[in-house]
Amino acid sequence: MALWVLRALFLLIAFGAGISMVTQPGELKNEYAYAMFLISGAVGIVALDVLIRRKSIEVISCVYFGVAIGMFLTYVIGVAIDPILTYSNVENKEQYRGILSLVLFISLCYVCISFLLQTRHDFRFVIPYVEFSKEFKGIRPLVLDTSVIIDGRIAEMVSTNLFDGQLIVPQFVISELQAIADSGDKMKRTRGRRGLDILRQLQDDKSVDVVIHSRETEEMQSQPVDMKLVLLAQELNGKVVTGDFNLNKVADLNGVPVVNLNEIANTLKPVYLPGENLEIRVVKAGEGDAQGVGYLDDGTMIVVEGARDYVNETVRCSVTSVLQTSAGRMIFTAFEEVR
Repeated sequence: MALWVLRALFLLIAFGAGISMVTQPGELKNEYAYAMFLISGAVGIVALDVLIRRKSIEVISCVYFGVAIGMFLTYVIGVAIDPILTYSNVENKEQYRGILSLVLFISLCYVCISFLLQTRHDFRFVIPYVEFSKEFKGIRPLVLDTSVIIDGRIAEMVSTNLFDGQLIVPQFVISELQAIADSGDKMKRTRGRRGLDILRQLQDDKSVDVVIHSRETEEMQSQPVDMKLVLLAQELNGKVVTGDFNLNKVADLNGVPVVNLNEIANTLKPVYLPGENLEIRVVKAGEGDAQGVGYLDDGTMIVVEGARDYVNETVRCSVTSVLQTSAGRMIFTAFEEVR
């Protein structure tokens, strides 16, 4: 809305200036032509702004800096050449000086802009990037991947006021969710629709700022989704939030910080020390001859030695050891009595 208001004000000012030229005859020659040129130029600028929706701060910075450097070099070279023109025998020196300045300005601006555009990935302009980084709240924005949105736990964590920074949802992640929701496989379709529902829930939550990021750099264009997430996190100086093991590894290799929800869940599970007592419902027989297996509310597997004959019963047991595996945590206990 603010952008459209700015465009409307710009057009009103241009029309006002054009009308002012026409209503004050005598001060300008061909005032109608100047007014039409001014108004048509303003309309053309606004139309160009509307048509070019995806603007890159890198390209804009290159143009600004290229023009500034070109003007400076034109001035320096003009000062150096001016004495030569002054003491030469050339007629119409002012005309030649103006033509030479124009040719130098156009040529140097082209060379500078072209050079900066071709080398913009080798360095970053300090001022634009510092200014634009302020739009993100908190220390670092969090970039969400597809799996963590479908998982749904991120919405529950947001409701606890754990996150203060922005949650960035890339447009290509939304596209992937839509593709999964439109899949012919019933299970995939259900997961995709769940992901879209979770995304809507996050947007409706007033305690967190969710931003849909639609811009992709040239470097992202031909990359898979996981690599796009990593490149976007690098560009925004953010962190990737995921539950995907492979994406976690890719981000680590590229030096991007990762918030892994599975690791958070494991960290928040209660710690059981050897000798502590538990009451567990044995749900099935274990792999060992006398083992029974039960589960805690958080899904942690409990192996009870000597409880094989007590399936579907609640038993009292004591912790003997805890084993942490890549699939999760397992607690080994010794049977004591039936409850």
